[in-house]
Amino acid sequence: MVDVSGKAVTTRIALAEGFVAMRPETLALIERGGHAKGDVLATARIAGILAAKRCAELIPLCHPLQLARVQVDFALEPAGVRIRAECKLDGKTGVEMEALTAVSVAALTLFDMCKAVDPGMEIGAIRVLRKDGGKTGPWVRGDG
Repeated sequence: MVDVSGKAVTTRIALAEGFVAMRPETLALIERGGHAKGDVLATARIAGILAAKRCAELIPLCHPLQLARVQVDFALEPAGVRIRAECKLDGKTGVEMEALTAVSVAALTLFDMCKAVDPGMEIGAIRVLRKDGGKTGPWVRGDG
């Protein structure tokens, strides 16, 4: 693990996103809340939040962090569901891995809940959109 003891405590924020492509019928099922397994988006949101909180248990050498905030949001688009996760804390290391983990697990949960009706779904485009804090300051993806 990298030694962060000499770093200053700053507010760290990271925003990540991903996309689950699916058939229009699957998207409509999610939108109307008609899935037999229950509320797909609420379940995926909770899974994403829990995953961010447990990131250090999943990613080797990742620092365990005391997250102040995790928000997971969904946007229904014609081709599928866009997932965005923002993580925030006051600390000595960034929260990009936590945001990426939240998006990934939310996407996997969405896939798991809908795979019986649409096994051809695709998870992709998982990336960091923005980060702030630390000595390097703000960074924003130029294409997102």
